[in-house]
Amino acid sequence: MTSDLPPRDLPASDRPLKIGTRGSPLALWQAHEVRRQLMAAFSLPEEAFETVVIKVTGDQIQDKALREIGGKGLFTREIEEALLAGEIDIAVHSMKDMPTVQPAGLVLDCYLPRADVRDGFVSPHYGSIAELPQGATVGSSSLRRRAQLALRRPDLKLVEFRGNVQTRMRKLEEGVADATFLAMAGLIRLGMADVARSAIAPEEMLPAVAQGAIGVERRADDPRVQAMLARIHDRDTGLRLAAERAFLLRLDGSCQTPIAGLAMVEGDTLWLRGELLRPDGTGAVADHIRGPVAEGAALGEALALRLLERAGPGFFG
Repeated sequence: MTSDLPPRDLPASDRPLKIGTRGSPLALWQAHEVRRQLMAAFSLPEEAFETVVIKVTGDQIQDKALREIGGKGLFTREIEEALLAGEIDIAVHSMKDMPTVQPAGLVLDCYLPRADVRDGFVSPHYGSIAELPQGATVGSSSLRRRAQLALRRPDLKLVEFRGNVQTRMRKLEEGVADATFLAMAGLIRLGMADVARSAIAPEEMLPAVAQGAIGVERRADDPRVQAMLARIHDRDTGLRLAAERAFLLRLDGSCQTPIAGLAMVEGDTLWLRGELLRPDGTGAVADHIRGPVAEGAALGEALALRLLERAGPGFFG
């Protein structure tokens, strides 16, 4: 790998930098966007990179709900194993799929600018949740989305709905469900924003923690890669995710429940909203907190503790 930058900015290498990713169209777009930003930051040719597609358990098992087969690590475990083994140099992830704790030896401290955080409502026949008729069928694999929808529309029938964007669109066409939800960020990145009949405001449906954010994971003992990723890291996204992921981390150790969270940076202030729901949608608690942006992690933990106290010991059944 060559560059017109001095070695102290970009240590030399005689082989392509290997980017590990899942193989879906969206995952490949994200990996290629990381490549594009690194190429621009260091005036590197495309040949200086190699994209390595890694099959993960979550993509291979499509006939079961995620909660039945192990949770978020299903989309990251094999990629992180390849990173630790030196088979790849960096790993590109959708941050909403990432566990809150990384394996020993790995670091997650590079985020690209965050995209649209909203959920998109997708349906062949209806324009919004409000337009769905009584008893309509909605497909989703997201525990959060299912709970939020059950809370607002208990009349609807909810069914399991997994797969990438293309698979879910095909299921809608086949009549498996009347509607589903897809993250607006993914649709926009794939040039498919018009697939969503409407985008749902966070005030109506608070998104998943870290939704719309792309993270790049590296080995802790790789200073060359650390120097490269520092050049493309988006500070604003990092501040927001520090709060959201601290919020999620504190809750993960306490309960298995649908969780939503969104942080916004307003000058020197960080505003974090959070929501806990019963899986069946029969109850929810929500609150928000504001404080200095530098204290995002502490704010996230404080909001989590506040919600747990408000929920009380009987909330989760």
